[in-house]
Amino acid sequence: MARPVPFPERMLAPFDQLRLRLLRALGPAAIPLVRDRDLRVTLAGTAMVATAAVVTLTFPWWMLALSPILWGVPHLIADLRYLVIRPGLHRRPGLYAAAVPLLVAGCGFWSVPVGLSSGLLVAWLCQGPLPRKLWVTAILLPLIGAGAFSNGAGTLIFAHAHNFIAVLLWWCWRPRGGHRAIVVAVPALFAGMSLAIGLGWLGPAGPGADWAPANLDASTHFAWLAPGLTAPWAGRLVLLFGFAQAVHYGVWLRLIPEEDRPQPTPRTFASSFRALRQDLGPWLLGAGAAFATGLAMWAMIDLAQARAGYLRMALFHGYVEVAAAAFLFVEGRPRQTRSGA
Repeated sequence: MARPVPFPERMLAPFDQLRLRLLRALGPAAIPLVRDRDLRVTLAGTAMVATAAVVTLTFPWWMLALSPILWGVPHLIADLRYLVIRPGLHRRPGLYAAAVPLLVAGCGFWSVPVGLSSGLLVAWLCQGPLPRKLWVTAILLPLIGAGAFSNGAGTLIFAHAHNFIAVLLWWCWRPRGGHRAIVVAVPALFAGMSLAIGLGWLGPAGPGADWAPANLDASTHFAWLAPGLTAPWAGRLVLLFGFAQAVHYGVWLRLIPEEDRPQPTPRTFASSFRALRQDLGPWLLGAGAAFATGLAMWAMIDLAQARAGYLRMALFHGYVEVAAAAFLFVEGRPRQTRSGA
């Protein structure tokens, strides 16, 4: 008797069929896209960075409002999946102590110094050469000290900086070898666009630049993300945050899954869902789906409050990324033990 196909896989089947038709329409040109992971990552990454820039500059206030609602929860799930579950860190009791400052920071207590201390703990608890542990200590200790005396400014600075951490983490995550000279186009384009937006070479354009949801206009974002700054730097910093945040989400939802997959060829969407369910298990996957649904329903009632609530809750995940970066630097990328998405 054939196994019944789960509802999510039935929903994904049309998308698999559409992708197959597109690949067939491309003919021989599709072969390198299917076989060459680096080429696929380069095309996907540059398209993602370019799209983030265009949408940020065309509809900046809607971009800032909706991005966390649409992509925030999925990217948190990806954080947990690729930084903890797939490397098997949850099966290493010796690292559990690093979870304590993460929980404290997640509750809002001295979030920057306590959250960053998790990276310091991971560096010394994991296995690796002493010089690398000392390097992590030399980098994080001054940041922890600065965060302790920042009077709240440290949280804002970290909120901006952690969007860039994702790109660095992805680059460190990549397996060595391959066509790195090709893939470097992605961080190069991201750096160039960030510089252009930050220095004001690129700015909002078109009628959509003035459209904003209720209670989430330009002044609201300036107060959240650039308090105390005046024009034109406040606007540039807010736009840069929106652009970098969109790329941050794209890295976790597209590039890191592509790099983490054991085989170089892409999976079907249905197969990716099966791998996701295998990694997370039904309870964790269901909890993530319920959280995303609840956030979406909250946003339909009050978009401004839903966005603010998500950002307050999710800030701690940036410290998870710092801890993961410390782990990667000291111990290296762990061997995968499961099938990728």
